[in-house]
Amino acid sequence: MSALIAPWTHGFMVDALVVGLMVAVLAAILSCFVVVKGWSLMGDAVSHAILPGVVIAYLVGAPLVIGAFVAGFACALASGAIRATSRIKEDAAMGVVFSGMFAVGLILLTQVRSNVHLSHVLFGSILGIEAEDFWQTLVIAGVGLMILAVRGRDLVLFCFDPGQARIAGLNVGRLRLLLLAVLAASIVAGVQAVGVILVVALLITPGAIGLLLADRFGRMVWVSVAAACTATVVGIQVSFMLDASTAGSIVLALSALFVAALLASPRHGLLRRRRTAAG
Repeated sequence: MSALIAPWTHGFMVDALVVGLMVAVLAAILSCFVVVKGWSLMGDAVSHAILPGVVIAYLVGAPLVIGAFVAGFACALASGAIRATSRIKEDAAMGVVFSGMFAVGLILLTQVRSNVHLSHVLFGSILGIEAEDFWQTLVIAGVGLMILAVRGRDLVLFCFDPGQARIAGLNVGRLRLLLLAVLAASIVAGVQAVGVILVVALLITPGAIGLLLADRFGRMVWVSVAAACTATVVGIQVSFMLDASTAGSIVLALSALFVAALLASPRHGLLRRRRTAAG
């Protein structure tokens, strides 16, 4: 027990836990919208597309979070524009845009001499998060949670039935942009925890777990939040004890929870299907 408690006596571990849980809650709630809406690839695209924005912001001396948000939002808008003005479907458009932007970011990253700090964007640095990044992440996550709390019902209707949302008098176009903005903000916040490469796991896996274990959206959200928070605590603890990658540990814990849900879900699990088939 002392070995489990000892890591949390360090200040940087407490900071990592606070940031990690804030990001986990926001990402878990948003992942439910992403999974229901079928925007999993959108989360992957935006998360990779923020890299050139971060590097350019660093080069011009602007806040990195602004560059990341602008680049991620631009990727989402560009993908939608290509889909609307050509025969290219949205998934193909996203693939073209985000892979191109990520490649530009990698090239720019190799040209920056002092790239130690920027490398954290790729792999995360939650255990060594600086005070400025700590507060920026908390503010971004807090604003994202407030938006979801205020407009959550409208966004749920938009995700499940855009046609009904339009009939109800809601501006579907604005709701889409709002959800994209919160998605980009969530990714910017999550970069501090797990980095660009693995942040997409926080935006998809919790929602997938919730979908397996719950049949109502409200319950799905609670299950997703519980899974994300559990994985965050376990991942940070394991990474400290084993001196392993914190991002990898968090995502691996989340993946283990998904496998458990996939196998043992009371209504949708593989084990239940096997028993039903055998019976």
